[in-house]
This record gives sequence, structure tokens and C-alpha cells, in this order.
Amino acid sequence: MATLQEIALKTAGVEARIVSGHRMCAGCGIGTIIKTVFAASDRPVIVLNATGCLEVTTAVYPYTAWNTPWMHLTFENAAAVAAGVESAYKALKRRGRMSEEVNILAVGGDGGTYDIGFQALSGALERRHKFMYLVYDNEGYMNTGNQRSGATPFGASTTTVPAGTVSIGKPQWRKNLVEIAAAHRIPYVGQSVAHNTLDIYKKAQKGFNADGPAVLAVLQPCTTNWSYEAALTMKYSRLAVETNFWPVYEVENGFVHINVKPADRKPIEEFLKGQTRFKHLFRPGNEHVIVEMQKLIDEEWARLVKLEESGVQL
Repeated sequence: MATLQEIALKTAGVEARIVSGHRMCAGCGIGTIIKTVFAASDRPVIVLNATGCLEVTTAVYPYTAWNTPWMHLTFENAAAVAAGVESAYKALKRRGRMSEEVNILAVGGDGGTYDIGFQALSGALERRHKFMYLVYDNEGYMNTGNQRSGATPFGASTTTVPAGTVSIGKPQWRKNLVEIAAAHRIPYVGQSVAHNTLDIYKKAQKGFNADGPAVLAVLQPCTTNWSYEAALTMKYSRLAVETNFWPVYEVENGFVHINVKPADRKPIEEFLKGQTRFKHLFRPGNEHVIVEMQKLIDEEWARLVKLEESGVQL
């Protein structure tokens, strides 16, 4: 198994698939995520990139930071195009016109994955096209101004569900994309987090090597719209795990395995503090929202642990 040093050397190699010159925000972890995923592939990688933060910051016309076959797509069809590329690739191999082994990677944010692009993703998974779908989840439509998405957490204030005298922010719990994807009976689904590069690397390897489609969801704290100091991205990434807000786990052939179990689980307030999207929750009268959030997190964690311990397939 690769070490962090080996991953760093691979990531910094001369054949880098994404290079300097992108326009990501200071403190953004998307670059770390995508480079780590690339390092996990020993084959050439074809990238199908949905509209979103990664796309707009790496392909500012007439420049590009991509050093690998790459296609910019609309919000909704990254998985559909990945399926088409995979079908064309198999056809070319059958006809003897292509022999090189490649990995196919579709990439999108949570808006283009949980919501707008979900139909295409579900269809591609159901048809069992062999590719990996990577979602960098910053929990909202951050590229267009912090509108709520299906990944936006309960209680968060956004431009479309603002907190106020009659609103606590988003009143719904976020979608569970990992379990939704696993319900398609695909070989591999993983959930990781920006600061844990070794975990991302291991899961990306499993995803690329899966016998069929794979999905990898990585939490990506957004310094711009979560509104914290740019230097604190990895701190919030860790707190998301240490509070069980964002469990680090995987589902292999339907079986759940939790990769990180916090030895001393911190209260959810530790993650919420300092983020502008949650500042209203600390005002008098909103204490019940944090209590409800903690209850939901604890219930979800207990259910996840039970799934792992039972050994029952999802």
C-alpha cells in the first residue's frame, strides 16, 4: 500500500495531469483532491468534467490547466458522456483500433451530482458502465453564489434558503449519495474527505480497479461560501470527521466498512463554529436546531455502525 510520501511523489511527477495556473480560491481543497485521485491511476485518465468550480477555475479561455484528455460538459450530463466514452472505448478495442488501457473519470460538484446530474448518474450506474464518478462536495451551488443543493446540510443558511426570523435555514437533511449509489448494486462506493489524502488515494484505486462503475464522494470545505479563513480548510475537514458530521466509510459489493472511527467524538458545535452559514444557530432561541442536528448525526452514525457490525448487504 502506498505511503503519503509515495503519493506526494506521484502527485508531483513530471506527468502531472493537472498543472499550475488554475484559478481556484485561496484555501480550496479541490486541487488536492483531484491530484490525489490522479496519483491513484497508473493508466492514462480521460476526464469528463461537469460545469462547476473545478471546470471554471481550470479552463479560463484561452488557457487550461489540464494535461490529460478532458472535456467540459453541462451540469447534467457528465455521467452520460462518461458512459458514451466508455462505450466508444470498448468498441474501438473490439475492432482492434485501440489497445491501451485507460481509466475514465467523471467529475462534478454536488449540484451537478446530487441534483441536476443525478438522472444521468443513476442511469449510467444501472447500466454498469465502467468508470469512476468523483464528486467534490462543498454542500451547495458555490460556483453560482451559494444556493442550496441536495447536499446542503440541515440548518445551513444559503442565498435561496436564508436564515431569518421565520427560517432556520435549510429545513431538510441532506441526501445520502453513498447509499443511493450503493443501492444500484455497483461494486464500489466510497466517502472521503479533503484532508485525508491517503484515504482518498486508497478509495480512488479501488474505484478505478472496480469491475464496473464506482462513485467517490469527497467533502470539500468551501472557504468562500462557508466563510472561514482560507488557512482553515483542512481544520474544518478534520472537524467534519471528528464530529461524525461526515463519516469516512465505503461500501464494497454492498458491505459497509467504516474507515475512521473518532476515538473521542466532538460535539457538532465544534464543526459549526466559525462558519457564517451556521452563525444564526448560536443566537438565543435557536438552540433546538443544534440539538436536533446532533440527534440526527448520532442516529445516522449508530445506524452506520450497525450496518457494519451486522455484515448485512445494503
